[in-house]
Amino acid sequence: MPERKINNFVIKFANVNGSGSASANKLFARSILRMGVPVSARNIFPSNIQGLPTWYEVRVSEKGHLGSRGGVDIMVAMNAQSWNQDQLDIESGGYLIYDSSRPVPASKFRTDITVIGIPITDICNREFKDPRQRQLFRNMVYLGALSSLLAIDIAEVERLIQEQFSSKEALVSPNVQALHFGMDYAAEHFDCPIGFRVKRSSSVGSKIFIDGNSAAALGCVYGGATVAAWYPITPSSSLAESYEKFCKTYRHDHDTGRNSFASIQAEDELASIGMVIGASWNGARAFTCTSGPGISLMQEFIGLAYFAEIPAVIFDVQRGGPSTGMPTRTQQSDILSCAYASHGDTKQILLIPSDPKECFDFGYQAFDFAEKFQTPVFVMSDLDIGMNDHLTDPLEWNDEITYDRGKILSKESLDELAQFGRYLDVDGDGVPYRTLPGTHPSKGAFFTRGTSRDRYAKYSESGVDYQDNMQRLQRKFEQLRTQLPAAIIEEGKTKASIGVIYYGSTEPAMKEALQYLEEDGVSLDSMRIRAFPFGDEVSEFIDSYDRVFLVEQNRDAQMKSLLVSECNVDPNRITSILHYNGSPITARFIRSEITQSLDALKPSRKRKSISQKS
Repeated sequence: MPERKINNFVIKFANVNGSGSASANKLFARSILRMGVPVSARNIFPSNIQGLPTWYEVRVSEKGHLGSRGGVDIMVAMNAQSWNQDQLDIESGGYLIYDSSRPVPASKFRTDITVIGIPITDICNREFKDPRQRQLFRNMVYLGALSSLLAIDIAEVERLIQEQFSSKEALVSPNVQALHFGMDYAAEHFDCPIGFRVKRSSSVGSKIFIDGNSAAALGCVYGGATVAAWYPITPSSSLAESYEKFCKTYRHDHDTGRNSFASIQAEDELASIGMVIGASWNGARAFTCTSGPGISLMQEFIGLAYFAEIPAVIFDVQRGGPSTGMPTRTQQSDILSCAYASHGDTKQILLIPSDPKECFDFGYQAFDFAEKFQTPVFVMSDLDIGMNDHLTDPLEWNDEITYDRGKILSKESLDELAQFGRYLDVDGDGVPYRTLPGTHPSKGAFFTRGTSRDRYAKYSESGVDYQDNMQRLQRKFEQLRTQLPAAIIEEGKTKASIGVIYYGSTEPAMKEALQYLEEDGVSLDSMRIRAFPFGDEVSEFIDSYDRVFLVEQNRDAQMKSLLVSECNVDPNRITSILHYNGSPITARFIRSEITQSLDALKPSRKRKSISQKS
């Protein structure tokens, strides 16, 4: 029997890259949002330009479970190349919707699902003469059919089409026509709505639908960044592109035609981080955005910024590695390479957002941290957060916020100094005072170098001077533990003897999994890590439990390594839950892995008890 659910299903669109399906698929997701029902959308695309399979998955959840669920209830199969695999993804009792313009043998269909054939190509060939329109409007036809099959308010879709093509009015009418062709066909030939349907709700509330890269770019604008230097790389390029778009609105004087920002596409990643360091040294707030391969190339310059103590903000939108790896798949694969970026004894600040709202918050806060502590700051996003639209709390900004520029000496301050020492620890916090070029006609100058020097920035290979400098850098790093965003700790519904740690984009799946585990009688306290270096609450949380699970999306348990190294934790107390196939982690996976791990412990506990008795 087909499933029957309201506002609770997963639909997946199987298309061909370059077929123009993205616009229609996004219209589908946004139309349901307009009906007040929460959705999450994930674009799964190949790293080539055109021709390979691409998927767009939408989870509809009245309860607000917006992590990737796993399994598909409705498959819109528009790609013969991926047909067999697409059918395997459908859960028993689900639906397969396909283009029936060409006959498909009955043997090609599963018997435990409902098959709905719509002659999409025939409809387009009959109604449109232009070959390009026939191709593109296939997507609008199936969108119209879904409006009937799922009881989506067609007026919402029409409004979205009007908004999308507001600057190209001639495209509105044919798109709406194609929409109605599909809607009318489905209404005439099938019992609508089907078992899964959408019902208007008010569950979205004030939340907004935005991707993490756009939110981070806005964070840069509000954080006072005036320079972006970057080199294109998936999945970070849209962050720089969004920054430039926003700046053309907010950093452009329409009266004079002058811009108050610079966005530079450099010749490579080395040049981009070099430009950021140069701009920051001169007093600008500057950033770059990249992914794992770019981080690898930037290592020496990152070390220069760390050792010369120059602010720099780096957005790492992580993807699958190593090497080129899986450039269009998500992972948390750069934790260690960024925490200890560059050679020698280096430790870097990591801010780890879990959604677009935190991409915005950490985006503007990163510049304060970089200048206050005169060091590089990494914002560790990933492809799932960065390139996919998420339903998130509204982005908030207080106009009373003032930027923390850190210890920058003014001309007046320099006038009062008998002698300026660039690397003097005047206040005992490890952070020296700095000057900006041109501040004073005769005081405050120093030579910026990547080689060892003394407290007055004079070249020195003395072991005493080198060790003094490195100890000061460590003091600076230690005080960060109380300055960065603290980990968020939540208790289970009943007293728990086991904890679970997670971070970043695993949050929606983790929260859903915790609910499922509570229903299974397994109560867990949880902690979401938001920054490195870790605050004291992190080690205290681990020390509070006999066993702690750590959920992360990489093969080598990178966060576990960081915790063991930095918090002096017994590695045997932490059980890793690792997911690294490139797709977002699911609540089902987390629930299964934790349950299996706990079940495996039960026999050993029993054997131990028997042994003690004997």
